[in-house]
Amino acid sequence: MQVVYIIAAVVITLIATAAVTYFATVSNLKKNAESKIGNAESKAREIIDDALKTAEATKKEALLEVKEESIKTKNELEKETKERRAELQRYEKRVLSKEESLEKRSQAMEHREANFAAKEEQIRQREAKAEELNKQRVQELERISGLTSEQAKEYLLKTVEDDVKHDTAKMIKELESQAKEEAAKKAKEYVVNAIQRCAADHVAETTISVVQLPSDEMKGRIIGREGRNIRTLETLTGVELIIDDTPEAVVLSGFDPIRREVARIALERLIVDGRIHPARIEEMVEKAQKDVDSMIREEGEAAALEVGVHGIHPELIRLLGRMKFRTSYGQNALKHSIEVAQLSGLMAGEIGLDVRVAKRAGLLHDIGKSIDHDVEGSHIQIGVDLCRKYKESAVVINAVEAHHGDVEPQTLIACIVQAADTISAARPGARRETLETYTNRLKQLEDITNQFKGVDKSFAIQAGREIRIMVVPEQVSDDDMVLLARDISKQIEFELEYPGQIKVNVIRESRVTDYAK
Repeated sequence: MQVVYIIAAVVITLIATAAVTYFATVSNLKKNAESKIGNAESKAREIIDDALKTAEATKKEALLEVKEESIKTKNELEKETKERRAELQRYEKRVLSKEESLEKRSQAMEHREANFAAKEEQIRQREAKAEELNKQRVQELERISGLTSEQAKEYLLKTVEDDVKHDTAKMIKELESQAKEEAAKKAKEYVVNAIQRCAADHVAETTISVVQLPSDEMKGRIIGREGRNIRTLETLTGVELIIDDTPEAVVLSGFDPIRREVARIALERLIVDGRIHPARIEEMVEKAQKDVDSMIREEGEAAALEVGVHGIHPELIRLLGRMKFRTSYGQNALKHSIEVAQLSGLMAGEIGLDVRVAKRAGLLHDIGKSIDHDVEGSHIQIGVDLCRKYKESAVVINAVEAHHGDVEPQTLIACIVQAADTISAARPGARRETLETYTNRLKQLEDITNQFKGVDKSFAIQAGREIRIMVVPEQVSDDDMVLLARDISKQIEFELEYPGQIKVNVIRESRVTDYAK
Protein backbone atom coordinates (compact mmCIF):
# COMPACT_ATOMS: atom_id res chain seq x y z
CA MET A 1 0.00 0.00 0.00
CA GLN A 2 2.74 2.31 0.85
CA VAL A 3 4.39 1.45 -2.46
CA VAL A 4 1.22 2.46 -4.21
CA TYR A 5 1.14 5.65 -2.33
CA ILE A 6 4.74 6.21 -3.12
CA ILE A 7 4.18 5.53 -6.79
CA ALA A 8 1.13 7.74 -6.83
CA ALA A 9 3.03 10.43 -5.07
CA VAL A 10 5.85 10.13 -7.55
CA VAL A 11 3.46 10.27 -10.49
CA ILE A 12 1.70 13.28 -9.07
CA THR A 13 5.02 14.91 -8.40
CA LEU A 14 6.10 14.21 -12.02
CA ILE A 15 2.83 15.56 -13.34
CA ALA A 16 3.10 18.66 -11.26
CA THR A 17 6.69 19.13 -12.28
CA ALA A 18 5.77 18.70 -15.95
CA ALA A 19 2.93 21.22 -15.61
CA VAL A 20 5.15 23.74 -13.91
CA THR A 21 7.85 23.19 -16.52
CA TYR A 22 5.31 23.60 -19.39
CA PHE A 23 3.87 26.82 -18.02
CA ALA A 24 7.33 28.14 -17.41
CA THR A 25 8.39 27.24 -20.93
CA VAL A 26 5.27 28.77 -22.45
CA SER A 27 5.82 31.92 -20.46
CA ASN A 28 9.45 32.12 -21.61
CA LEU A 29 8.46 31.53 -25.22
CA LYS A 30 5.82 34.22 -24.99
CA LYS A 31 8.27 36.63 -23.53
CA ASN A 32 10.81 35.79 -26.26
CA ALA A 33 8.20 36.23 -28.97
CA GLU A 34 7.11 39.52 -27.58
CA SER A 35 10.68 40.70 -27.32
CA LYS A 36 11.36 39.56 -30.99
CA ILE A 37 8.22 41.31 -32.22
CA GLY A 38 9.31 44.43 -30.42
CA ASN A 39 12.74 44.20 -31.97
CA ALA A 40 11.23 43.61 -35.44
CA GLU A 41 8.94 46.59 -35.14
CA SER A 42 11.79 48.78 -34.04
CA LYS A 43 13.94 47.54 -36.93
CA ALA A 44 11.06 48.12 -39.36
CA ARG A 45 10.69 51.65 -38.10
CA GLU A 46 14.41 52.17 -38.49
CA ILE A 47 14.32 50.77 -42.09
CA ILE A 48 11.38 53.00 -42.99
CA ASP A 49 13.11 56.01 -41.55
CA ASP A 50 16.29 55.16 -43.45
CA ALA A 51 14.29 54.64 -46.66
CA LEU A 52 12.55 57.98 -46.21
CA LYS A 53 15.87 59.67 -45.61
CA THR A 54 17.42 57.94 -48.64
CA ALA A 55 14.47 58.85 -50.85
CA GLU A 56 14.65 62.44 -49.73
CA ALA A 57 18.36 62.55 -50.45
CA THR A 58 17.88 60.88 -53.86
CA LYS A 59 15.12 63.32 -54.71
CA LYS A 60 17.33 66.24 -53.84
CA GLU A 61 20.20 64.79 -55.91
CA ALA A 62 17.89 64.20 -58.87
CA LEU A 63 16.58 67.73 -58.66
CA LEU A 64 20.13 69.01 -58.56
CA GLU A 65 21.13 66.89 -61.59
CA VAL A 66 18.09 68.07 -63.54
CA LYS A 67 18.91 71.66 -62.73
CA GLU A 68 22.53 71.14 -63.75
CA GLU A 69 21.49 69.37 -67.01
CA SER A 70 19.02 72.12 -67.84
CA ILE A 71 21.66 74.74 -67.18
CA LYS A 72 24.18 72.83 -69.30
CA THR A 73 21.66 72.39 -72.12
CA LYS A 74 20.77 76.03 -71.98
CA ASN A 75 24.43 77.00 -72.19
CA GLU A 76 24.99 74.66 -75.18
CA LEU A 77 21.94 76.06 -76.95
CA GLU A 78 23.13 79.57 -76.40
CA LYS A 79 26.59 78.61 -77.65
CA GLU A 80 25.19 76.88 -80.74
CA THR A 81 22.92 79.83 -81.42
CA LYS A 82 25.87 82.19 -81.24
CA GLU A 83 27.90 79.95 -83.60
CA ARG A 84 25.05 79.78 -86.12
CA ARG A 85 24.60 83.51 -85.97
CA ALA A 86 28.29 83.94 -86.61
CA GLU A 87 28.16 81.44 -89.50
CA LEU A 88 25.16 83.21 -90.99
CA GLN A 89 27.03 86.47 -90.77
CA ARG A 90 29.99 84.88 -92.58
CA TYR A 91 27.64 83.51 -95.28
CA GLU A 92 26.08 86.92 -95.68
CA LYS A 93 29.52 88.46 -96.10
CA ARG A 94 30.44 85.81 -98.72
CA VAL A 95 27.19 86.33 -100.60
CA LEU A 96 27.74 90.05 -100.61
CA SER A 97 31.29 89.61 -101.87
CA LYS A 98 30.12 87.20 -104.59
CA GLU A 99 27.40 89.59 -105.65
CA GLU A 100 29.99 92.32 -105.92
CA SER A 101 32.31 90.09 -107.96
CA LEU A 102 29.42 88.97 -110.19
CA GLU A 103 28.45 92.55 -110.77
CA LYS A 104 32.03 93.36 -111.71
CA ARG A 105 32.15 90.37 -114.07
CA SER A 106 28.84 91.37 -115.59
CA GLN A 107 30.17 94.79 -116.27
CA ALA A 108 33.35 93.29 -117.75
CA MET A 109 31.26 90.93 -119.94
CA GLU A 110 29.16 93.80 -121.19
CA HIS A 111 32.32 95.65 -122.01
CA ARG A 112 33.73 92.60 -123.84
CA GLU A 113 30.48 92.08 -125.75
CA ALA A 114 30.64 95.65 -126.88
CA ASN A 115 34.23 95.12 -128.00
CA PHE A 116 33.29 91.83 -129.74
CA ALA A 117 30.41 93.52 -131.55
CA ALA A 118 32.77 96.19 -132.77
CA LYS A 119 35.35 93.60 -133.84
CA GLU A 120 32.64 91.49 -135.55
CA GLU A 121 31.59 94.49 -137.53
CA GLN A 122 35.20 95.08 -138.51
CA ILE A 123 35.57 91.41 -139.53
CA ARG A 124 32.42 91.61 -141.67
CA GLN A 125 33.75 94.65 -143.39
CA ARG A 126 37.08 92.88 -143.96
CA GLU A 127 35.32 89.73 -145.28
CA ALA A 128 33.28 91.82 -147.67
CA LYS A 129 36.43 93.56 -148.78
CA ALA A 130 38.29 90.21 -149.10
CA GLU A 131 35.43 88.75 -151.13
CA GLU A 132 35.47 91.75 -153.40
CA LEU A 133 39.24 91.42 -153.80
CA ASN A 134 38.85 87.66 -154.45
CA LYS A 135 36.31 88.33 -157.16
CA GLN A 136 38.63 90.87 -158.71
CA ARG A 137 41.52 88.34 -158.45
CA VAL A 138 39.43 85.59 -160.09
CA GLN A 139 38.35 87.95 -162.85
CA GLU A 140 41.94 89.01 -163.39
CA LEU A 141 43.11 85.36 -163.42
CA GLU A 142 40.34 84.43 -165.87
CA ARG A 143 41.35 87.39 -168.05
CA ILE A 144 45.04 86.45 -167.96
CA SER A 145 44.57 82.64 -168.38
CA GLY A 146 41.63 82.79 -170.74
CA LEU A 147 39.84 80.11 -168.64
CA THR A 148 36.74 80.33 -166.49
CA SER A 149 36.81 79.21 -162.84
CA GLU A 150 34.94 76.01 -163.71
CA GLN A 151 37.38 75.22 -166.48
CA ALA A 152 40.33 75.88 -164.15
CA LYS A 153 38.75 73.68 -161.47
CA GLU A 154 38.23 70.87 -163.99
CA TYR A 155 41.82 71.19 -165.12
CA LEU A 156 43.10 71.01 -161.56
CA LEU A 157 40.92 67.96 -160.75
CA LYS A 158 42.14 66.18 -163.86
CA THR A 159 45.73 66.95 -162.92
CA VAL A 160 45.18 65.65 -159.38
CA GLU A 161 43.40 62.55 -160.73
CA ASP A 162 46.30 61.80 -163.06
CA ASP A 163 48.75 62.21 -160.20
CA VAL A 164 46.67 59.91 -157.97
CA LYS A 165 46.44 57.28 -160.72
CA HIS A 166 50.17 57.46 -161.25
CA ASP A 167 50.89 57.14 -157.52
CA THR A 168 48.33 54.31 -157.18
CA ALA A 169 49.76 52.37 -160.09
CA LYS A 170 53.27 52.91 -158.77
CA MET A 171 52.28 51.76 -155.29
CA ILE A 172 50.50 48.69 -156.66
CA LYS A 173 53.55 47.74 -158.68
CA GLU A 174 55.86 48.20 -155.71
CA LEU A 175 53.59 46.21 -153.36
CA GLU A 176 53.08 43.43 -155.89
CA SER A 177 56.78 43.15 -156.64
CA GLN A 178 57.63 43.16 -152.94
CA ALA A 179 54.99 40.51 -152.15
CA LYS A 180 56.12 38.36 -155.06
CA GLU A 181 59.76 38.58 -154.02
CA GLU A 182 58.93 37.56 -150.47
CA ALA A 183 56.31 34.89 -151.16
CA ALA A 184 57.15 33.40 -154.53
CA LYS A 185 60.29 31.63 -153.42
CA LYS A 186 58.74 29.94 -150.41
CA ALA A 187 55.46 29.18 -152.17
CA LYS A 188 57.22 27.56 -155.12
CA GLU A 189 59.38 25.53 -152.81
CA TYR A 190 56.41 24.20 -150.83
CA VAL A 191 54.21 23.51 -153.85
CA VAL A 192 56.92 21.88 -155.98
CA ASN A 193 58.02 19.75 -153.05
CA ALA A 194 54.43 18.64 -152.44
CA ILE A 195 53.83 17.87 -156.13
CA GLN A 196 57.05 15.88 -156.46
CA ARG A 197 56.21 13.79 -153.40
CA CYS A 198 52.65 13.02 -154.46
CA ALA A 199 51.61 11.19 -157.60
CA ALA A 200 48.19 9.90 -158.61
CA ASP A 201 46.69 8.17 -161.60
CA HIS A 202 44.30 10.02 -163.89
CA VAL A 203 41.15 8.34 -165.23
CA ALA A 204 39.39 9.61 -168.33
CA GLU A 205 35.69 10.35 -168.09
CA THR A 206 33.44 7.87 -169.82
CA THR A 207 29.73 7.22 -170.08
CA ILE A 208 29.91 3.71 -171.52
CA SER A 209 31.16 0.27 -170.51
CA VAL A 210 31.96 -2.59 -172.85
CA VAL A 211 31.23 -6.24 -171.98
CA GLN A 212 33.07 -8.85 -174.02
CA LEU A 213 31.03 -11.85 -175.24
CA PRO A 214 32.34 -15.37 -175.88
CA SER A 215 30.54 -15.39 -179.24
CA ASP A 216 28.00 -13.40 -181.27
CA GLU A 217 25.43 -16.13 -180.53
CA MET A 218 25.25 -14.75 -176.95
CA LYS A 219 23.71 -11.48 -178.28
CA GLY A 220 20.51 -13.30 -179.18
CA ARG A 221 20.29 -14.93 -175.76
CA ILE A 222 20.83 -11.53 -174.10
CA ILE A 223 18.02 -10.02 -176.18
CA GLY A 224 15.74 -12.97 -175.41
CA ARG A 225 12.39 -13.90 -176.91
CA GLU A 226 10.69 -10.74 -178.17
CA GLY A 227 13.36 -8.73 -176.30
CA ARG A 228 12.16 -9.61 -172.78
CA ASN A 229 15.64 -10.30 -171.38
CA ILE A 230 17.16 -7.00 -172.53
CA ARG A 231 14.09 -5.06 -171.38
CA THR A 232 14.26 -6.68 -167.93
CA LEU A 233 17.96 -5.89 -167.61
CA GLU A 234 17.49 -2.29 -168.74
CA THR A 235 14.53 -1.79 -166.39
CA LEU A 236 16.28 -3.21 -163.33
CA THR A 237 19.59 -1.39 -163.86
CA GLY A 238 18.47 1.83 -165.54
CA VAL A 239 21.21 1.36 -168.16
CA GLU A 240 20.78 1.17 -171.92
CA LEU A 241 22.23 -1.93 -173.65
CA ILE A 242 23.50 -1.27 -177.17
CA ILE A 243 23.78 -4.47 -179.21
CA ASP A 244 25.03 -3.59 -182.68
CA ASP A 245 27.41 -4.96 -185.29
CA THR A 246 30.40 -4.74 -182.94
CA PRO A 247 31.78 -8.29 -182.87
CA GLU A 248 31.60 -10.16 -179.59
CA ALA A 249 30.82 -7.05 -177.49
CA VAL A 250 27.85 -5.36 -175.85
CA VAL A 251 27.97 -1.66 -174.96
CA LEU A 252 26.37 -0.41 -171.71
CA SER A 253 25.46 3.27 -171.89
CA GLY A 254 24.39 5.46 -168.96
CA PHE A 255 25.32 8.62 -167.09
CA ASP A 256 25.15 6.97 -163.64
CA PRO A 257 28.46 5.05 -163.28
CA ILE A 258 27.22 3.02 -160.29
CA ARG A 259 24.24 1.69 -162.20
CA ARG A 260 26.50 1.01 -165.19
CA GLU A 261 28.86 -0.97 -162.95
CA VAL A 262 25.96 -2.99 -161.50
CA ALA A 263 24.75 -3.77 -165.03
CA ARG A 264 28.26 -4.77 -166.15
CA ILE A 265 28.82 -7.16 -163.24
CA ALA A 266 25.34 -8.67 -163.59
CA LEU A 267 25.73 -9.17 -167.35
CA GLU A 268 29.17 -10.77 -167.04
CA ARG A 269 27.85 -13.21 -164.43
CA LEU A 270 24.83 -14.04 -166.58
CA ILE A 271 27.15 -14.76 -169.51
CA VAL A 272 29.32 -17.05 -167.36
CA ASP A 273 26.25 -18.76 -165.85
CA GLY A 274 24.57 -19.23 -169.23
CA ARG A 275 21.03 -19.15 -167.79
CA ILE A 276 19.58 -15.89 -169.05
CA HIS A 277 15.91 -15.29 -168.27
CA PRO A 278 14.03 -12.55 -166.33
CA ALA A 279 14.04 -14.32 -162.95
CA ARG A 280 17.77 -15.09 -163.20
CA ILE A 281 18.47 -11.54 -164.39
CA GLU A 282 16.67 -10.12 -161.33
CA GLU A 283 18.65 -12.39 -159.02
CA MET A 284 21.98 -11.47 -160.63
CA VAL A 285 21.21 -7.73 -160.56
CA GLU A 286 20.41 -7.96 -156.84
CA LYS A 287 23.68 -9.79 -156.13
CA ALA A 288 25.61 -7.31 -158.28
CA GLN A 289 24.03 -4.44 -156.33
CA LYS A 290 25.18 -5.95 -153.04
CA ASP A 291 28.66 -6.52 -154.45
CA VAL A 292 28.89 -2.92 -155.66
CA ASP A 293 27.74 -1.64 -152.24
CA SER A 294 30.43 -3.76 -150.60
CA MET A 295 32.98 -2.52 -153.12
CA ILE A 296 31.98 1.11 -152.40
CA ARG A 297 32.51 0.67 -148.67
CA GLU A 298 35.86 -1.08 -149.24
CA GLU A 299 37.02 1.71 -151.57
CA GLY A 300 36.08 4.34 -148.98
CA GLU A 301 37.94 2.49 -146.23
CA ALA A 302 40.95 1.98 -148.50
CA ALA A 303 41.02 5.70 -149.34
CA ALA A 304 40.90 6.70 -145.65
CA LEU A 305 43.60 4.13 -144.87
CA GLU A 306 45.80 5.30 -147.75
CA VAL A 307 45.63 8.90 -146.57
CA GLY A 308 45.98 7.96 -142.90
CA VAL A 309 42.74 9.56 -141.68
CA HIS A 310 40.82 7.73 -138.95
CA GLY A 311 37.56 8.21 -137.09
CA ILE A 312 35.45 9.23 -140.09
CA HIS A 313 31.75 8.42 -139.79
CA PRO A 314 30.81 5.17 -141.60
CA GLU A 315 28.30 6.99 -143.79
CA LEU A 316 31.00 9.42 -144.94
CA ILE A 317 33.23 6.41 -145.68
CA ARG A 318 30.47 4.97 -147.87
CA LEU A 319 30.04 8.30 -149.68
CA LEU A 320 33.80 8.45 -150.27
CA GLY A 321 33.60 5.03 -151.91
CA ARG A 322 30.82 6.26 -154.23
CA MET A 323 33.24 8.90 -155.52
CA LYS A 324 35.24 6.11 -157.22
CA PHE A 325 32.48 6.09 -159.83
CA ARG A 326 32.26 9.89 -160.11
CA THR A 327 34.40 11.99 -162.48
CA SER A 328 34.88 15.74 -162.91
CA TYR A 329 36.27 17.00 -166.21
CA GLY A 330 37.49 13.45 -166.80
CA GLN A 331 39.30 13.29 -163.43
CA ASN A 332 38.25 10.55 -161.01
CA ALA A 333 36.73 12.23 -157.93
CA LEU A 334 38.08 9.72 -155.39
CA LYS A 335 41.62 9.81 -156.82
CA HIS A 336 41.39 13.61 -156.88
CA SER A 337 40.30 13.70 -153.21
CA ILE A 338 43.14 11.37 -152.17
CA GLU A 339 45.63 13.50 -154.08
CA VAL A 340 44.29 16.72 -152.50
CA ALA A 341 44.54 15.09 -149.05
CA GLN A 342 48.15 14.07 -149.66
CA LEU A 343 49.10 17.50 -151.02
CA SER A 344 47.36 19.24 -148.10
CA GLY A 345 49.20 17.07 -145.60
CA LEU A 346 52.56 17.71 -147.24
CA MET A 347 52.08 21.49 -147.36
CA ALA A 348 50.70 21.58 -143.80
CA GLY A 349 53.79 19.75 -142.61
CA GLU A 350 56.04 22.26 -144.37
CA ILE A 351 54.51 25.26 -142.56
CA GLY A 352 53.95 23.58 -139.19
CA LEU A 353 50.17 23.00 -139.19
CA ASP A 354 48.18 19.95 -138.05
CA VAL A 355 48.83 17.38 -140.79
CA ARG A 356 45.95 15.06 -139.78
CA VAL A 357 43.35 17.84 -139.87
CA ALA A 358 44.70 19.06 -143.23
CA LYS A 359 44.48 15.54 -144.72
CA ARG A 360 40.97 15.07 -143.32
CA ALA A 361 39.81 18.36 -144.85
CA GLY A 362 41.45 17.53 -148.19
CA LEU A 363 39.87 14.06 -148.31
CA LEU A 364 36.37 15.40 -147.57
CA HIS A 365 36.52 18.64 -149.58
CA ASP A 366 34.53 17.18 -152.54
CA ILE A 367 32.32 14.77 -150.54
CA GLY A 368 29.23 16.54 -151.89
CA LYS A 369 29.98 15.21 -155.39
CA SER A 370 29.07 11.70 -154.24
CA ILE A 371 25.35 12.55 -154.13
CA ASP A 372 25.06 15.78 -156.12
CA HIS A 373 23.15 13.88 -158.84
CA ASP A 374 20.53 12.86 -156.26
CA VAL A 375 20.32 15.98 -154.05
CA GLU A 376 19.62 19.54 -155.16
CA GLY A 377 22.29 22.16 -154.61
CA SER A 378 25.97 22.63 -155.37
CA HIS A 379 28.46 20.01 -154.28
CA ILE A 380 29.94 22.58 -151.86
CA GLN A 381 26.67 23.16 -150.00
CA ILE A 382 25.89 19.42 -149.99
CA GLY A 383 29.37 18.68 -148.62
CA VAL A 384 29.00 21.30 -145.86
CA ASP A 385 25.62 19.86 -144.86
CA LEU A 386 27.05 16.33 -144.76
CA CYS A 387 30.04 17.38 -142.64
CA ARG A 388 27.79 19.20 -140.20
CA LYS A 389 25.40 16.25 -140.05
CA TYR A 390 28.20 13.82 -139.16
CA LYS A 391 29.88 16.14 -136.61
CA GLU A 392 33.03 17.15 -138.45
CA SER A 393 35.09 20.00 -136.94
CA ALA A 394 34.60 23.66 -137.83
CA VAL A 395 38.03 23.71 -139.53
CA VAL A 396 37.03 20.88 -141.91
CA ILE A 397 33.64 22.49 -142.62
CA ASN A 398 35.25 25.83 -143.46
CA ALA A 399 37.78 24.11 -145.75
CA VAL A 400 34.94 22.35 -147.62
CA GLU A 401 32.97 25.58 -147.84
CA ALA A 402 35.88 27.74 -149.01
CA HIS A 403 37.78 25.46 -151.42
CA HIS A 404 36.23 27.17 -154.47
CA GLY A 405 36.28 30.68 -152.96
CA ASP A 406 32.54 30.85 -152.22
CA VAL A 407 33.33 32.09 -148.70
CA GLU A 408 36.46 33.53 -147.15
CA PRO A 409 38.81 30.92 -145.63
CA GLN A 410 39.05 31.32 -141.87
CA THR A 411 42.10 29.11 -141.29
CA LEU A 412 45.39 28.37 -143.01
CA ILE A 413 44.23 24.78 -143.51
CA ALA A 414 41.33 26.04 -145.67
CA CYS A 415 43.85 28.00 -147.78
CA ILE A 416 46.05 24.91 -148.10
CA VAL A 417 43.10 22.76 -149.26
CA GLN A 418 42.18 25.45 -151.77
CA ALA A 419 45.73 25.43 -153.17
CA ALA A 420 45.94 21.62 -153.19
CA ASP A 421 42.63 21.38 -155.06
CA THR A 422 43.91 23.82 -157.69
CA ILE A 423 47.22 21.96 -158.04
CA SER A 424 45.50 18.59 -158.48
CA ALA A 425 43.06 19.95 -161.06
CA ALA A 426 45.70 21.90 -163.00
CA ARG A 427 48.11 19.03 -163.56
CA PRO A 428 48.70 18.35 -167.25
CA GLY A 429 46.34 15.57 -168.34
CA ALA A 430 44.43 15.56 -165.06
CA ARG A 431 41.29 17.03 -166.57
CA ARG A 432 39.87 17.39 -170.01
CA GLU A 433 36.92 19.32 -171.34
CA THR A 434 34.51 18.79 -174.19
CA LEU A 435 35.02 20.93 -177.27
CA GLU A 436 31.82 22.86 -176.59
CA THR A 437 32.81 23.73 -173.02
CA TYR A 438 36.28 24.72 -174.14
CA THR A 439 35.12 27.03 -176.95
CA ASN A 440 32.44 28.59 -174.75
CA ARG A 441 35.00 29.45 -172.09
CA LEU A 442 37.30 31.07 -174.65
CA LYS A 443 34.41 33.14 -176.00
CA GLN A 444 33.30 34.18 -172.51
CA LEU A 445 36.87 35.16 -171.68
CA GLU A 446 37.09 37.45 -174.70
CA ASP A 447 33.61 38.89 -174.08
CA ILE A 448 34.53 39.82 -170.49
CA THR A 449 37.65 41.71 -171.55
CA ASN A 450 35.98 43.47 -174.48
CA GLN A 451 33.38 45.13 -172.25
CA PHE A 452 35.98 47.31 -170.50
CA LYS A 453 36.44 50.88 -171.68
CA GLY A 454 39.56 51.47 -173.77
CA VAL A 455 39.91 47.83 -174.92
CA ASP A 456 40.41 47.55 -178.69
CA LYS A 457 40.80 43.79 -179.20
CA SER A 458 41.39 40.73 -177.02
CA PHE A 459 42.67 37.26 -177.84
CA ALA A 460 42.40 34.12 -175.70
CA ILE A 461 45.51 32.01 -176.27
CA GLN A 462 47.41 29.16 -174.61
CA ALA A 463 44.22 27.04 -174.48
CA GLY A 464 42.51 29.75 -172.47
CA ARG A 465 45.30 30.15 -169.93
CA GLU A 466 46.26 33.61 -171.19
CA ILE A 467 44.27 36.57 -172.48
CA ARG A 468 46.07 39.27 -174.46
CA ILE A 469 44.34 42.64 -174.53
CA MET A 470 45.16 45.42 -176.99
CA VAL A 471 44.10 48.85 -175.65
CA VAL A 472 43.59 52.21 -177.37
CA PRO A 473 46.67 54.33 -176.46
CA GLU A 474 44.70 57.60 -176.48
CA GLN A 475 42.21 56.27 -173.90
CA VAL A 476 44.45 54.16 -171.63
CA SER A 477 47.68 55.49 -170.18
CA ASP A 478 50.59 53.46 -168.81
CA ASP A 479 49.29 53.97 -165.29
CA ASP A 480 45.76 53.00 -166.31
CA MET A 481 47.07 49.67 -167.66
CA VAL A 482 47.94 48.44 -164.18
CA LEU A 483 44.46 49.21 -162.84
CA LEU A 484 42.79 47.81 -165.98
CA ALA A 485 44.64 44.47 -165.70
CA ARG A 486 43.65 44.23 -162.04
CA ASP A 487 39.96 44.99 -162.78
CA ILE A 488 39.84 42.45 -165.64
CA SER A 489 41.40 39.76 -163.41
CA LYS A 490 38.80 40.35 -160.71
CA GLN A 491 35.96 40.20 -163.26
CA ILE A 492 37.26 36.92 -164.73
CA GLU A 493 37.51 35.40 -161.24
CA PHE A 494 33.93 36.50 -160.52
CA GLU A 495 32.28 35.27 -163.74
CA LEU A 496 34.22 32.20 -164.90
CA GLU A 497 35.03 28.78 -163.49
CA TYR A 498 38.30 27.31 -164.77
CA PRO A 499 41.11 25.02 -163.64
CA GLY A 500 44.46 26.59 -162.81
CA GLN A 501 45.00 30.29 -163.49
CA ILE A 502 44.60 32.75 -166.37
CA LYS A 503 47.30 35.27 -167.24
CA VAL A 504 45.97 38.75 -168.11
CA ASN A 505 48.37 40.54 -170.47
CA VAL A 506 47.50 44.18 -171.31
CA ILE A 507 49.42 45.64 -174.29
CA ARG A 508 49.60 49.35 -175.16
CA GLU A 509 51.35 50.61 -178.27
CA SER A 510 52.08 54.24 -179.14
CA ARG A 511 52.75 55.15 -182.78
CA VAL A 512 53.80 58.46 -184.29
CA THR A 513 53.24 58.87 -188.04
CA ASP A 514 54.57 61.62 -190.28
CA TYR A 515 55.06 62.06 -194.01
CA ALA A 516 58.03 63.46 -195.93
CA LYS A 517 56.90 65.66 -198.79
